[in-house]
Amino acid sequence: MRTAGVSKTAVWRWPSTPSSMNRACQRQTRPARVPKLADEVADRIVALTLGEPPGETTHWTGRVMAKAAGVSLTSVQRIWRAHGLAPHRIHSFKLSNDPKFPAKVRDIVGLYVDPPAHAVVLSVDEKSQIEALDRTQPGLPLKKGRAGAMTHDYKRNGVTTLFAAFDVLEGKVIGRCMQRHRHQEFIRFLNTVEREVPVGKTVHAILDNYATYKHPKVIDWLGRHPRWTFHFTPTSASWLNAVEGFFAVLTKRRLKRGVFKGVIDLQAAINRFVADHNQTSKPFVWTADPDKIIAAAARGHQVLDSIH
Repeated sequence: MRTAGVSKTAVWRWPSTPSSMNRACQRQTRPARVPKLADEVADRIVALTLGEPPGETTHWTGRVMAKAAGVSLTSVQRIWRAHGLAPHRIHSFKLSNDPKFPAKVRDIVGLYVDPPAHAVVLSVDEKSQIEALDRTQPGLPLKKGRAGAMTHDYKRNGVTTLFAAFDVLEGKVIGRCMQRHRHQEFIRFLNTVEREVPVGKTVHAILDNYATYKHPKVIDWLGRHPRWTFHFTPTSASWLNAVEGFFAVLTKRRLKRGVFKGVIDLQAAINRFVADHNQTSKPFVWTADPDKIIAAAARGHQVLDSIH
């Protein structure tokens, strides 16, 4: 063990007779049964993957590529994995064409990171067309070895719209369900928020570019309430609005698997969820660098311009 510089178990496992030692050495030096593919084959597969797929298909699959290149499916998968290629996947994106994109990004991120003194920062938006869905049959509960189950079909029992204002500093939500999402309902919601915000504090509301928020009557309401200031996100950049995260949690945790007999049942469930959320709310923390966001958008536009 000391002479060979190995462990005791390695010495125990080493073959004890010359014949078995010869067989072990042969096993260690035996070449692989499958010969290694030439580099030219891998380069050809990569080039084909980056090009157009055959026929009327939209993307390459492993079996189609294996047939076209004359290699096995596992070889194609190994080459794709080594070169970071995944033609079966696709990501969605949308670049903002707002000419004031950098200024608006810095404005909104500045409100998140360094809000003004004696001010309330609210992320405001509406989640429209929330359907009250009732399943055609009762669901099956979760059991050991079996996931819960719900019928794939459903009955529609009406829709509602949730107007929500997310307090960035405290993480609490002011929500109100309404039947429609016109400027009349939005003004009523603003009046609700106005009553909730303590007197003496200014209000900075972050909104997207929905036409309702820019209606003349909404602008008149804004003129009658001088402590309010609207900050609009860039076009096609509603992901900057912090309340979208709350909507995602609401959908995933309460609406997606919910069973609602009617609109009243749906609205009551949403109100209870908002109340539970406010009991354990946490301040919103923004971590992304606005300069990196702006630079990434610029790179995206350069790529699109080079293609078209």
